Order: sequence, then structure tokens, then C-alpha cells
Amino acid sequence: MYKEALRAAWAEINITNLDFNIKQIKEKVGTGKKITGIIKADAYGHGAVKVATVLRANGIDSFGVATLSEAIRLRKAGFILEEIILLGLTPEPYTDTIIEYRLTPVVCDFKSAEAISKAAQKANIIINGYIAIDTGMGRIGYDIENSASVDDIKMIQNLPGFKINGLFSHFATADSADKTYSVVQEQRFMVFYKKLVNANINIPCRTIANSAAIMELSSTHYEMVRPGIILYGCYPSNEVDKSQLKLRPVMSVKANIIQLKKVPAGNSISYGRKFTTRQDSLIATIPLGYSDGFPRPYSSKGKVIVNGVFAPIAGNICMDQCMIDVTHVPYARLGDEVTIMGKDGIYEILADDIAKSTETINYEILCAFGQRLPKVYVY
Repeated sequence: MYKEALRAAWAEINITNLDFNIKQIKEKVGTGKKITGIIKADAYGHGAVKVATVLRANGIDSFGVATLSEAIRLRKAGFILEEIILLGLTPEPYTDTIIEYRLTPVVCDFKSAEAISKAAQKANIIINGYIAIDTGMGRIGYDIENSASVDDIKMIQNLPGFKINGLFSHFATADSADKTYSVVQEQRFMVFYKKLVNANINIPCRTIANSAAIMELSSTHYEMVRPGIILYGCYPSNEVDKSQLKLRPVMSVKANIIQLKKVPAGNSISYGRKFTTRQDSLIATIPLGYSDGFPRPYSSKGKVIVNGVFAPIAGNICMDQCMIDVTHVPYARLGDEVTIMGKDGIYEILADDIAKSTETINYEILCAFGQRLPKVYVY
């Protein structure tokens, strides 16, 4: 139990493992490539300020976030000179905030770039930005099939106060075993890039490589890569070749038993009475529920680890608590540590395991656990 957490449930963030993963990624990418650490969604639940600090200590001074509030938090935490890229589009009314905090926007229309240009000139500064193109994700970005897109970008290049830092796109299926569509996207990216070059548009940096592409599509690393999920010790999917990169999970989730109760056979546990004891049982309660990111679909089919032994979840997971059957756990006691995600003895529960049981992805599991649970950093 960590008293500073102010509750008997917490997310444990292993900085040694984070440091290990960063070094593995740097070795995989090699020298001469810029790395932008993706720390949106509070670094996938791991704590953006702390993760950014570790990234900076490893020589990485470019961060990718999703929102202005995420970017501002980093600036206020002391990341003054680092590049902070706004990976999504920022509506024009917030242009002054980009200027105030010297952020790096992504744009895909002239009007947005022009607004930034005007605000930058007023502040007597230059804002660097990335041009987003849609190569097949169907999300933000210029239409690369529209010839007017090149003309638009040409006009952006001529705007005072706005400097094109690079060309940005995103893979849709790089984490699939079949890389056919990713190759198509790569080709589209390069065809459009060459159109820009032929139009005398300077593109200092190309970036399309996400975590999966870092692992398996080295030809797409170009000048900059953007690792996300692999920073945190999880693989983008079970279809990637995991031998390409050795990783260590960074987040564990733990709680303490706050009550032990002997329950006779034939008694129901939790909401909906979905679970009934088949024998005289010892039921433990832990102060962690679906509002902490423990997915409710994991109820009655999930498991945790207590004293090095698997223990099943008993009944529906509640908002702030859940019950586990510790009948067969040796020496189960009040206050014992329960591992919801992580390793205890010879057993381990991964974010992938919880994701598979609840029909989602490991990204969602990490982000959910990181929202309300206090974070405890260990080395």
C-alpha cells in the first residue's frame, strides 16, 4: 500500500522499463532519425509529464499530443523549448493559444495556416507546422488526389510567420500481418511528396511511421518516427512480429484487500446476482471498479493474482469496487496486495489479456486505468 496514493488501489509505473523501451526503440530506428514520443491521453495513462521527463533524459525533445490542454500542461510543467506537436486539427478560434505557447500545429487547409500566419506576425514569431495528408486513413489531411492540394500547400509555404516543418500522414493497417495496404499508403505518400518537391515546396521532414511501422516497415522511417504504444511496453497488435522489438510493460495495476468475508454456499455476489457461491467461500473486496478503468465486461470471467495465485472475479464489477474469490488462495489476509494487471510470482496478466477478454485493444485498457487511479512511480 502506498499512503501517498490516498487509496488502496493504484497504477504502478515502472520507469526502469520505460527507459528500457525507449532505448530499444532508439536502437531499432538508428542514428539520424528524429523521434517524436507520443504522449497524448496523459501518455496513454502513464502520466505525460513524467514520461516526457524520461524521454527528454534520453535525448528525445519532440512530443506528440492530441489537444491544446495536453500541450499547455507540458509547457507549464517546464517543457519550454521542446517541440510539442498538436496531432489533431486545432480550430481557428484557438490560434492565439498556439502562438502563446509556441506549439507546432498540423494543418490541412490554407485558411487555418493563414490564421496562424497572421497571429504569428502580430507576435513577431515564426510558428513551425506540419502539413497533414490523407493517404488512406480517411481521417484528417489534404486530399492527395486533388491537384489543388499542391497549389494550396504552395501558398502556405509563402505565408510569413508560418514555416512548413514537414509532411505528416498516418497508417491505417500497419499493425496487420498483411502489409499490402500499408505499402499502398507508403507509395501514395511518396508520390505526393515528389509532387511537392517538383513544385519547389521545401519539406524538411517526412513522418508516417507509427509504432507498428517502426517495428516492421523500416522504409517508412524517413526523417522522423512517432512511437506510441511501444513506449509503454505493449505491442500494436498480436499480428506484428514481436521479435522485432523487445519490450517491457510499464504499467501495473494493484490494490489491497479491504474486506474478507466468509460466504456460505448458495449466496449471490454483486449486482444482478450473476455469481453464486458453489461452496463455502472466502470472498475478498478490493477498492477498484469500472470507474477506475477495470472493464465491466471482465466481470465473472476475469481474474487477478493474489499471493502468486490466480483468483477469479466474483460477480459484476461495481463502479468503485469488485469482489474476488480467494477461497483457494493460501493465507489470504486483509491488506494483501492484489495484482489486477502486471506480474506476481510466476504469473502475469497483460493489458492484452484483459483486452482480449473484453473485446477491445490494449490501448484502451491502458488509457482507462490511467484516468482516475493514482500513479506511483517505481524504479
